[in-house]
Amino acid sequence: MLQEISIKNFAIIDTIAMQFDQGMTILTGETGAGKSIIIDAMNLLLGSRAQTAFVRHGADKAELEGLFFYKDSPEIAQHLSTLGLESTGELILRREIFANGRSSCRINGMMTPLSSLQAIGRLLVDIHGQHDHQELMNSAHHLAMLDEFGDKAFLKTKDAYKTAFSEYKTLRQKLVTVKKNQAEFAQRIDVLTFQIDEIAAADIDLVSDAGIFKKRDQLTHANQIVGHLNAAYYALDDDTADNASLSMVRNAMNELESVSRFDEDTYAKLAEKIADAYYLLEDVAADLEKRIDDLEFNPSELTLIEDRISVLTTLKKKYGPELSDVLNYLDNCQKELARLTGDDKGSETLESTFKAAERVLIEQADALAKARRELAERLVKDVKLELADLYMEKADFKVMFEPAKFSGNGNQHVEFFIQTNPGEGFKPLAKTASGGELSRIMLAIKSSFARRENKTSIVFDEVDTGVSGRVAQAIANKIHKISQSGQVLCISHLPQVVAIADVQYHIDKIQEADRTTSNVKKLTLKERTIEVAKMLAGDAITPEALAQAEKLLEK
Repeated sequence: MLQEISIKNFAIIDTIAMQFDQGMTILTGETGAGKSIIIDAMNLLLGSRAQTAFVRHGADKAELEGLFFYKDSPEIAQHLSTLGLESTGELILRREIFANGRSSCRINGMMTPLSSLQAIGRLLVDIHGQHDHQELMNSAHHLAMLDEFGDKAFLKTKDAYKTAFSEYKTLRQKLVTVKKNQAEFAQRIDVLTFQIDEIAAADIDLVSDAGIFKKRDQLTHANQIVGHLNAAYYALDDDTADNASLSMVRNAMNELESVSRFDEDTYAKLAEKIADAYYLLEDVAADLEKRIDDLEFNPSELTLIEDRISVLTTLKKKYGPELSDVLNYLDNCQKELARLTGDDKGSETLESTFKAAERVLIEQADALAKARRELAERLVKDVKLELADLYMEKADFKVMFEPAKFSGNGNQHVEFFIQTNPGEGFKPLAKTASGGELSRIMLAIKSSFARRENKTSIVFDEVDTGVSGRVAQAIANKIHKISQSGQVLCISHLPQVVAIADVQYHIDKIQEADRTTSNVKKLTLKERTIEVAKMLAGDAITPEALAQAEKLLEK
């Protein structure tokens, strides 16, 4: 139940605070005074989308706050628990809309996302506005209206269908894609197979293949290398030459050794150093000799190396730039090929899974269709009872079903039909009912919902359009009857509806200093009498109008 609402800097509203109680509260006032603006504020407080146009001109932000009381509600408690809030039976919702386009939401002082405000708002208040008549006129909305009549068991059945449809749709898209691109998949498999075979055949070894380019350089320049090595060798050790390095060093070593006994500290040490140099050069000469013997030009070996380098160079150009990149590419190709050719991804397995999902979908669709027909029977029975109270006791109401394509809401098309007079036959509601009949049918449907929904408050925004006389009184009685088991807020221009309310607020516009402001006042019984009389006779109130207004209020 909405206990209190505070509205600040919203549209033409400067500051308004309104308190409500159980029963029926009516909002009256001239067109444009701000009645619907208050309903807009309630909608925003319950999570509807904000617009900067709602912020009063010249203000930084609009502020909306509402205090709600609720009885045991597992749904509300669950939402609050998700937010880390305790369920105490009391909720304070707050919404701020800033002129720069931002907005903020709070529940019991905690900043929350808009989705949380919407989820809780749907459980607190049900707002029925003039646009609901348009929904009734459009058969595309009838399925959703029928489903609103469902209980938790129905919603569970509908959710099971939605899950089955989602799985079916996903698998169908996958299967269509596989079949449509089957030739492309086969071509891709061929490409992957060729690339894998090409790389694998090279049997790349990062260590040994890294040195193959150096080996080719050595073989290509073998003659040049041998020439330089021979020159170095003969410069060190040439038996035919007197000036070979080793011979010269050996002579120097022998000469120093001959005089080392004369000065062991000097000549002996010099002789020792030359000896070290001699033996080192001797080792170098031996290594050079061995290298020269090993370096023999082998044309066949060079050909093999050139062929190997050609293979590696080609692979690096295709899949490189380095051999390590080629091996990584090979690994990725093998993984992709495994995915494309794996049994669990094969089209046969996918098609088998799709067929199973299709069978489940049909089963769930049949269950949903059966549940809807049972729902329709209860709705028809309830609506006919409600219509009888609204002076349409001879009218008959029916929910018609037609097969439709599978969608997220089932495979049925639903449309409301009505027979306003016996013998005329059932016709589509949207093509048959007059404005006054639509108002009564909508109220009958909403009354049926009200008995089943666990909403703490219901708002009717001019749902009584197009009726008068005894029908208006019947609508008034119906709305008041709904309020006896909860709380109803209503906007109306009908004196019968206004008079039957428990509390009346009057909204008017005040112009001060080129500013227009909505003002709200709770009326006394005397003031209510005057307002009802105005509805009956206009501004020129007559004694007869006052007397009639008093009678209406007495009832």
